[in-house]
Amino acid sequence: MKNRVWSLGGVGAVVLVASLARTAVAHDNDERAPRYEVEASWPKQLPNDWIVGQIGGLGVDKHDHIWVNQRPLTLTDDEMGAAPNPPTRLTPRSICCKPAPSVMEFDREGNLLQAWGGPVDPGKCVAPACLWPANEHGVYVDDDDNVWVGGNGGTDRMLLKFKSDGTFLMMIGGSFNGPANSLSQTTLGKPAGIFVDTVRNEVYVADGYLNRRVIVFNATTGAFLRLWGAYGNPPVDLPAGQPVNPDATYFNNPVHCVVVSNDGIVYVCDRVNNRIQTFDRDGHFLKQFVYDPATLGNGSTWVARLSSDPGQKFLIYADGENNVVRIADRQTGQVLRTFGHNGRNAGEFHWVHQLGIDSHGIIYTGEVDTSKRLQKFVPKDRDHHDGW
Repeated sequence: MKNRVWSLGGVGAVVLVASLARTAVAHDNDERAPRYEVEASWPKQLPNDWIVGQIGGLGVDKHDHIWVNQRPLTLTDDEMGAAPNPPTRLTPRSICCKPAPSVMEFDREGNLLQAWGGPVDPGKCVAPACLWPANEHGVYVDDDDNVWVGGNGGTDRMLLKFKSDGTFLMMIGGSFNGPANSLSQTTLGKPAGIFVDTVRNEVYVADGYLNRRVIVFNATTGAFLRLWGAYGNPPVDLPAGQPVNPDATYFNNPVHCVVVSNDGIVYVCDRVNNRIQTFDRDGHFLKQFVYDPATLGNGSTWVARLSSDPGQKFLIYADGENNVVRIADRQTGQVLRTFGHNGRNAGEFHWVHQLGIDSHGIIYTGEVDTSKRLQKFVPKDRDHHDGW
């Protein structure tokens, strides 16, 4: 009944992690997929002694500008050059540094074009109409250059929409404590991923760290349209800490990403269940890809994107537990190439959390936990891969 694709040679869920690591590079030399190398000088040093915290969101707009939604409050006192002085921690301690605003726009060369929003620069996000998330998560820039952000903090039940200069436009949901409610049509539950489908003027939300569903709203009015859980079933709210189960009839926490292909297939990252499920736009289940199924901890499927060639032949996803980026065939789910490794040198990762792809096939990544880093990976032999 369930379509099932096991990547990496069909590794079973009982395989030991040591064996999993060996199997994970089985398709690492497939010439159908581009090879990547890190550009270690990207981005350039920020102005104003700014530094970034954990990278909660990252995306690329139609202008090939890179947008980041980072977490200033994750910086430590010594990173900010500030003595402990809650809640602002702004008493000088050293000559550097200062937390940057949450939303940042870079060009391909790594120049910072603008930065706004968040606890450092509330700007035009004024309560009660606009409530900034307690912990930034996700960013998406639509074809009208509107910027969408969310958050997965304890009270974050909102999705925010801004103009590209930070002018507030709309909030769906709000900020409050409360239990999971995956059937709610008016509020969210620590949303993680965002995608705007221009064809149908709809915004999809991977919702998320509290709820266990995909939910869709009208992108102009914020009106509720539809929602679904794993396999297209009604979502089920279960306590946190459910075991890994790539066959589970429910999404685990968190439901971490959502992206819609040009041909109308919706890809959803069920992170802790180590799978990506696919649906049509109305939530009817199509098939799933299971990746590194023995992965424990935070799971293997953190964020997925589609390649920028016209047919979107590749599914590219970041695995923040195993700390690699994998390039798979979008139709079969088979992993063709892998890059990255656990570590802190250029080209390595510690909790690679977000990624974006520009029109030239350049991949940008962002890390969380204690890494707090952006990186750029450039494809080799780009002309051999349909413009990549």
